[in-house]
Amino acid sequence: MRRATTVLVGAMSALVVVVGVVGFFVYTKARVDPVKPVDAIVVLGGGHDGREEYAMELARLGVSKNLVLSNAYGTGDKRMAAYCATKDPWFTVTCVSPVPATTRGEAQFTRELAEQTGWHSILVISWRYHLPRARYIFSQCFDGEIVMRPVPREYTFSLAEWEYTYLYQTVGFIKAVVQGAC
Repeated sequence: MRRATTVLVGAMSALVVVVGVVGFFVYTKARVDPVKPVDAIVVLGGGHDGREEYAMELARLGVSKNLVLSNAYGTGDKRMAAYCATKDPWFTVTCVSPVPATTRGEAQFTRELAEQTGWHSILVISWRYHLPRARYIFSQCFDGEIVMRPVPREYTFSLAEWEYTYLYQTVGFIKAVVQGAC
């Protein structure tokens, strides 16, 4: 029994190290594309961590005249309601509630908007650790050019929070691969 416990603890420790190392290189060091003009900026749902403000800043700089916000927050989110009500002479805000309320749902509504409007390029904003999975999912749903940008901020997570983040993104990635194309 003692030997089995030792083997189990050793295996779990090795798994934690592997997830941490692989996660660091896959998610923390994820490819980030340079900003360039696109037909639309698409902001994925998540925490209000500066992503909406960053997208509006890029739109005001002329990156796009179209700003699409994923409104996966429901009608009670006052911050999202304010973002969706934004009137700016430089860009138009469109808010969409994804169905399903997942990255795949966001990619699907982006594809539908692109088909309706003739968009051929998008800039997708999410948090850094979601970029590889979001890139994969959007490439399954959208045939045009996809530029991926992280929210410009730092994250100070504990070791356990990093492990959870990497594991969560990896499980989500596996789910996306299993689901296949949109």
